[in-house]
Amino acid sequence: MQYSQDIAGCLAEAAGKGGLTAAELDHAVKRAAGSLPALKKKQKDNILPLLNLPGRRDDIAAFKPAADEYRQLKNVIVLGTGGSSLGGQTLAALAAPGAGPVLHFMDNVDPHSFDLLFAALDPATTGLIAISKSGGTAETLVQYFACLAWFGDKNAGRTLVVTEPKPSPLRDLAGERKQRIFDHDPNIGGRYSVLSNVGLLPAMIAGLDVAGLREGAGGVLEATLTSKDARQAPPALGAALGFALAQRRRVNATVIMPYVDRLAHFGLWFRQLWAESLGKDGKGTTPIRAMGTVDQHSQLQLYLGGPADKMFSVVMLEQAGAGPRMPADLKKHKDLTYLAGKTMGDLMEAEQRATAATLIRNHRPTRVFTLLRLDERARSARCSCISCSRPSSPPI
Repeated sequence: MQYSQDIAGCLAEAAGKGGLTAAELDHAVKRAAGSLPALKKKQKDNILPLLNLPGRRDDIAAFKPAADEYRQLKNVIVLGTGGSSLGGQTLAALAAPGAGPVLHFMDNVDPHSFDLLFAALDPATTGLIAISKSGGTAETLVQYFACLAWFGDKNAGRTLVVTEPKPSPLRDLAGERKQRIFDHDPNIGGRYSVLSNVGLLPAMIAGLDVAGLREGAGGVLEATLTSKDARQAPPALGAALGFALAQRRRVNATVIMPYVDRLAHFGLWFRQLWAESLGKDGKGTTPIRAMGTVDQHSQLQLYLGGPADKMFSVVMLEQAGAGPRMPADLKKHKDLTYLAGKTMGDLMEAEQRATAATLIRNHRPTRVFTLLRLDERARSARCSCISCSRPSSPPI
């Protein structure tokens, strides 16, 4: 098992009035359980192609030559916004330093940012990728024209485009310039495209094992769709939890708070997935992205003392013993004794666990994800808390 999901801090036994009773959770889990067979059928019938992406390997060969070519460069600029950028940024952040060229994800149209970018890079050692599902996104088109003007004619050949296989401004422009074009599957929404060439092409350039990424995703998906008990399917359990807290406790916001800098972009991508997928017909809860330990000093006061209308997901990586070690002779300074001989990771470990415990103690429903490691295959999940390993009542 690579990570665990503990929801004990969302239940009344631990979180008091802010948590759910066993009966309330059971009711929500029953509703969530009904979605699993429908999802499995959509996978079987390929109604939702994104559900079959984890099992594919044949398509990787199509973009591997381009990725290998771009890996020889010093820098690669990736143009796009929303789902065309956030998933790729999430994956690229996992790459080891120096494993590939530096990727610059440009997802805005602030002229100053492009002035800084062009001043820092050499077009002769830079590649360009423009991603737009529709091929008509105004921001991406403006970025594309700006970069081509900077590139000049002799460098413009190191440009490729990812867009739907239909006439569009971006596809037509790339065709006129004889630039490489990869098809964006029209049946996969932009925010869900991370396991397609939209996310995997930048990931491969960054030096990640993209087959491993799909393998990890496939493990979670398979475990979910084959589960006989929705409590043992972490995504279904999490959905039930969020739904019940919104319905029963008027929780109208969900906070994702990773204690890992490499998951900073994941928080932004999560925010998009949550907001665009659930914010419909007057329904949905507001996603909030926080970062530990930084936001202990900027947002935690509100979380503890403000409105009790939020659910928290604290994401931890086991850090004990990691990083630089503090001098042992700090013991002679009474105010620093607690740091003597400890590592930076020891401090992170203490702070992430203390934050989760403090939220729960203040009746703020909090679930905890604990990662054993962070890599392409980190996948198998189950709930490890006592309250979810016991039989539900009544049985599902």
